[in-house]
Amino acid sequence: MKQNRIAYTVSRKNPLVWLSALLALAALAGFLLRARQLCGTERCWALWFQALLPALAALFFAYQLLVRGKDRSYRLSLPFWVLTASLLFAAWSALPWYWALLVTLAALAAAWLVHRALAGTIALPWLPCLLAGLWLIALLCFWFFLQETKTEGVSLLLWLQMLAEALLLLAYLPLCLALRKVKDGKYHPTWGDRNDGRKIRSLSPISVVGTYIMPERNQANVFFQDKLEITALEKYIRDKRAKGLENFGMTEALLAAYVRTLSKYPGINRFISGEKIFSRGEDIQFCMTVKKEMNKESPDTVLKVHLKTGDSVETVYQKFHQALADAKKSMELDSSLDGTAALFGMVPGVVLKFVVWLLKLLDYFGLLPKAILEVSPFHGSIFFTSMGSLGIPAVFHHLYNFGNLPLFLAFGRKFRVNETDDSGQAVSRKYMDYTFNVDERIVDGFYYAAAIKFFHKLLLRPERLDDPEMEINEDIP
Repeated sequence: MKQNRIAYTVSRKNPLVWLSALLALAALAGFLLRARQLCGTERCWALWFQALLPALAALFFAYQLLVRGKDRSYRLSLPFWVLTASLLFAAWSALPWYWALLVTLAALAAAWLVHRALAGTIALPWLPCLLAGLWLIALLCFWFFLQETKTEGVSLLLWLQMLAEALLLLAYLPLCLALRKVKDGKYHPTWGDRNDGRKIRSLSPISVVGTYIMPERNQANVFFQDKLEITALEKYIRDKRAKGLENFGMTEALLAAYVRTLSKYPGINRFISGEKIFSRGEDIQFCMTVKKEMNKESPDTVLKVHLKTGDSVETVYQKFHQALADAKKSMELDSSLDGTAALFGMVPGVVLKFVVWLLKLLDYFGLLPKAILEVSPFHGSIFFTSMGSLGIPAVFHHLYNFGNLPLFLAFGRKFRVNETDDSGQAVSRKYMDYTFNVDERIVDGFYYAAAIKFFHKLLLRPERLDDPEMEINEDIP
C-alpha cells in the first residue's frame, strides 16, 4: 500500500554510489574472464548460469545505480536474484543434496529479504548490508571448499574469477550506506508499476477478476450519448476570445471541463495493461487527430498533450495551442509520431507483423520504452475527435485493443431544436451532441455516471471552469 512503503533514493554526488558501481564493474570483468574460460567447453549451462547471466546482472547493477538510482533503486534487487540462481546452480552441481538443499533455502530467504528491503516493504535499511556481508563470507567459504576438494592448486586468474560474485555482493555494502529515505510525502514507483502509471493494489476482487474475464478493451466497451445546450457555452467562448485567448473554441472548453472532472474523479484516469489496473496520477495525456489544412489532400497527425490535474482554462489553452503550433509549423509531417510511423513503415510486412507482436508483448509486461509510450497515440488518458469540424453528428468511436486508452470522446455539429420553455412559449435552442466510449473495467457504472453528470453540469454553467477553488482528489492506493 502507498502508506506502508518506504521509498529510497541514491545520489550520484555520493562517493559511495560510485564505489558501488566500480565494484559491480570489477565483478563484470571477473564474470567475463570466467566466460572466456568456459567458452568452447561442453559446460554450456555453466557458461550461462555462472558467467553470462551474472555478467549481465553486474552491468545492470551499475547502469541502474548510476542512471535510474534516483527513482528506481528498488530494481537493484534483480542482480541479487541472479546471483542466487548462480549459487544454486553451483551448489546442486557440486555439493551433496542435503547441503545443496540447505544452501537453497538460505539463499532464497536472503534474496527475498533483500528484495523486500530495497522495495521498502521492510523498514530495515541495514538489512541488505548484513545479508550482503553474510553472503560474502558464505560464498568465499563455498568456493574455498570446492577448490580444496577438487583441485590441487588455485591460480591467480581462477581466484579473480571466483571473486566476481564476492565483488558484486560487496557492491551492496556501499549501496546500502548510500540509500536515503524519500520524505516528500509523494508516491514513488515500485515493483509492479509501469513507466506511465502506478499499479492500483486495493481493488475489489470483482475488479481484479473482471480484467481476466474481459481481457480486450473492445470486449468491455460501454457507449454513452448525450446532447448539450450550448447557449451559455458559446457566450463563454466569445468572452474568452475577447480576453485575448485567440481561437479559443469548443475543443478547449471541453478539454478544460474534462481536466476539472478528472481532478475530482481521478478514477477515470486509470488504464488497463497486462490485465492489471493502473493510475496515471496527476498526468493527463490528451490525444487528438488534426489535419494540417482542411482539405482532402492534407495529411493528418496526432497531438499528444500532457496536462495536469488542477490546470486552469488558460493553462489548458496554452499547452494545447503550443502542441498545435508545433504540429502545423510546416507542410510536411514532422511530429515524433510521424517519424516513428515512417520508420516502422520501412520494415517489410512479415517483419513488421513480428515487430508489432513484440511491442504488444513488451507493453503487456510494462517494458515498452518510455520514448515509444511518449509518441504512441494508443497510450493516453483520453482521445478527442471533433465531428463538428467535419459537419456531421458525433460518432461512436471504438477503443483500441493495442495500447491503453480507456476513453474516447467525440463531439458533433451544432443543431437547433424547437422546444417550449417553462411558460409554454416556443423557443429555439442550440445543441451539440457528444458521445463517450469508455472501458467499463477501470471504474464501475456509478462512478462513470457521477463523472459524466459533473462534466455535463460544468458545460451548462461554464463560468465554473474559472473557479480557482478546484476540487482535486487522489486515486485509491
